[in-house]
Amino acid sequence: MTDDAGTTSPNALLAALPFAEELGMSLEEATPERVVAGLAWAPRLCTAGGVLHGGALMTLADTAGAVCAFLNLPPGAATSTVESGTHFFRAVRSGTVRAEARPLHVGRSFVVVETRVRDEQGRAVGRTTQTQAVLGGT
Repeated sequence: MTDDAGTTSPNALLAALPFAEELGMSLEEATPERVVAGLAWAPRLCTAGGVLHGGALMTLADTAGAVCAFLNLPPGAATSTVESGTHFFRAVRSGTVRAEARPLHVGRSFVVVETRVRDEQGRAVGRTTQTQAVLGGT
């Protein structure tokens, strides 16, 4: 998942996540300190009344958080979500939502990430905290 310069590129990371690509997510920034992902409102991602489905919002947050955890792993390690909790604050009926993930704890066994999801006006849509197990590595 590196580009020609040997660095991790957002496009390469997103290409490794086919479900995220299927939903139409974008990965705008990807560093160990901060990951920003976006998802545009679309009728196919909605519940009744044109509201962006909570599962789509959770997938956005989970994806941003997983990428953040991955970027904080030791060489050769993998990661898997072992716990995730989401709080929703408002419905999304249009525009693009953005998820910003930041690590809260990077340890040998677990990485804990908090992801804040906001609408185009910068209003809080939701917050997800997830724990990722560190699998293998050196």
